Amino acid sequence: MPKTANTNAEISAPHTTTEPTVVVRDLRQRYGDFEAVKGVSFEIRPGELFALLGTNGAGKTTTIETLEGFRAPSAGTVRVFGQDPLGQPVGVRERTNAVLQGSGLMEDLSVDETLALARDLAADPREPDEILRLIGLADKRGLRVRQLSGGQKRRLDLGLALLTRPEVLYLDEPTTGMDPEARHETWRIITDLKREGVAVLLTTHYLEEAERLADRLAIMHRGEVHVEGTLGEVLAGWGDRVSFLLPSDVRTDDLPELEGAEVEVQTREQRLWATYTVREGDVADRAHHAVAALMAWAGERGGTLQHLQVRGASLEDVFLRVADGAANLVGE
Repeated sequence: MPKTANTNAEISAPHTTTEPTVVVRDLRQRYGDFEAVKGVSFEIRPGELFALLGTNGAGKTTTIETLEGFRAPSAGTVRVFGQDPLGQPVGVRERTNAVLQGSGLMEDLSVDETLALARDLAADPREPDEILRLIGLADKRGLRVRQLSGGQKRRLDLGLALLTRPEVLYLDEPTTGMDPEARHETWRIITDLKREGVAVLLTTHYLEEAERLADRLAIMHRGEVHVEGTLGEVLAGWGDRVSFLLPSDVRTDDLPELEGAEVEVQTREQRLWATYTVREGDVADRAHHAVAALMAWAGERGGTLQHLQVRGASLEDVFLRVADGAANLVGE
């Protein structure tokens, strides 16, 4: 691949197919009597990013380690390019790479030396100059790795993974320690990878990262997937929220019932607020119908809905609910 003269170096496209590149079926992983992964299943196609979210200890890293071929499943199957990745067979190893939580960088090597060593071990590597432009470290090439900041080391980790032209890329908390500018630039690089047909598995604690990048996502808790789908499907299943300040002359029992909605009254700053969660009905206009019904109710009472707030669910709402152990979300 020729070198480019700008910072937006293009990433060459691997061959594409509509068949899943990564297939996980009922994966289970046990450590003695402890089951860390409990029947996880998903697929990733070329050009697709699948975000695997969850609290610490949910089983995300164990799942990635199994896909990389570092451990055999206790039960279930994993396939990458149709092969069992256990032991990293050549047909898998040469076409995949990863940015793991634990960096394997050698602190006494320079950035240039680190890339040169990795290039010598790769079958069809990119040029180091191209990688340095991609990850924004061209001005750091002479520094020792130990002199880099934590975020710069993560960018170098990413560069080492991209150097081998992977068709499948595992990203385990890839932007930890990066400043906002570097994080956004990394998102741009990942978006380019997707556009060029790379299948990406991402784990991250930055929910905005998943919202920006994921074509589909799953939220794990205690080894199980509790929510899965596109971002739109996940948020639609959670519902829309309509909140307002409860008038002083209205008791909780006086609040109207709305079809397809549940109401909850909470205290905020010593005042009562009513929140209707609307899960049923057409996603595009269910909040409108709820607000119209509530406004009609308030009008009949000769009042208004003070401090009216209408919002859809956020990924954080869903994540926190799953983390609290509630699985009665999408499709349940």
